[in-house]
Amino acid sequence: MNNVIKVSTSCQIGCVRSDNEDMILVNGKFIRNDSYSTSLPYDDKKNCRMVFAVADGMGGHQAGEVASEQVLIDFNYFINDMPSGLTICEFDEAIIRWLDSINRKIHLMGINTPEQSDMGTTLVALVFYENRKYWLNCGDSRLYLYRNGALSQITVDHSLNTLVGEKKHSNIITNCIGAGCTTSYIDIYDFTQDVMPGDVLLLCSDGLNDMISDEAISSVIQNGGDATMLCNAAIEAGGRDNVSVLLLNL
Repeated sequence: MNNVIKVSTSCQIGCVRSDNEDMILVNGKFIRNDSYSTSLPYDDKKNCRMVFAVADGMGGHQAGEVASEQVLIDFNYFINDMPSGLTICEFDEAIIRWLDSINRKIHLMGINTPEQSDMGTTLVALVFYENRKYWLNCGDSRLYLYRNGALSQITVDHSLNTLVGEKKHSNIITNCIGAGCTTSYIDIYDFTQDVMPGDVLLLCSDGLNDMISDEAISSVIQNGGDATMLCNAAIEAGGRDNVSVLLLNL
């Protein structure tokens, strides 16, 4: 089936942070401190592959932005260099080997450059590999599915929600790439049969969902809003973190 996927992205610094440690990947294009929209042809009967991802970096002295950029560059090359014809199990095994490799690379970068010590990043991604569609998640960035007026979170956050004071909550990430995490893991799921034409897939850093509710996100999408409008809504709500949004209209 020949399809056109409409893509809308925005990656913004927010109102509080001095640096933007988020980054977005759209099929070989990297976005930070910018917005970007495009339409991509997709034929699910051909050996087509595309990669979309959001990375939310962490670490002082701008190290988080180094980690998110390095991971997305490495991930983009890895997916495009994968051999053809991998089974679902072989695809999963390849991604797990990549995770081990990139963890070692981020760790070594921290050893060689002390100011990058313990830097790390989350990763949430969509990979269209030949005639299959996969989602991947490591950390607390999210993938949502919007269908028929309803928004559903697909990924599970790898984090703990703790109470600070009487009302404020803080998320403690329990899994990520780098940041001294020696037991990193990645959720990998083939959801080819779970998506259909007309669906909207949303990838975001927690700078979006920590600032506005799922109901507010759903309302923006329902009214035809794009990634920039969602980022702006988070910023208008306080923008306490960097905020990144990637929308795919299937």
